[in-house]
Amino acid sequence: MAWTMNTTAWAAIALVLIAAETFIPGAFLLWMGIAAAVVWLLVLLFPGLGVLAQVVLFVALSVVAVLAYLKWGRRRERPSDRPLLNRRAEQHVGRVVALDRAISGGQGRVKIDDAYWLVSGPELEAGTRVRIIAANGMVLEVQAVD
Repeated sequence: MAWTMNTTAWAAIALVLIAAETFIPGAFLLWMGIAAAVVWLLVLLFPGLGVLAQVVLFVALSVVAVLAYLKWGRRRERPSDRPLLNRRAEQHVGRVVALDRAISGGQGRVKIDDAYWLVSGPELEAGTRVRIIAANGMVLEVQAVD
């Protein structure tokens, strides 16, 4: 088991792919890095393995590893206890607030906590209590509360 150009290259590829996973999350590079590490071990054990065979092994192992992760690994992820954490507008759906600015031409404004939000809905006067029924981007859809 000697270190050759091929073994050094596969070790470097494996390290770069696994390290890149920390900067580009998504779990694909991790599994490709593991595939490169397996090819590195095979090249160490079988030094006569040709470059084409090494590349074919790497591609095949990468595809199998990523597909295996997608099939079995993702199922085990826990659901979030706060699914709306990074969806500020959607967090307000269902709340009842007063219009800060009348809805005119389909657009108005409400104040929620310390922030102003654009709203869309039917023509309503300022001060009318409205229920937020949906969020389209950063615009909240509202309807009058009966």
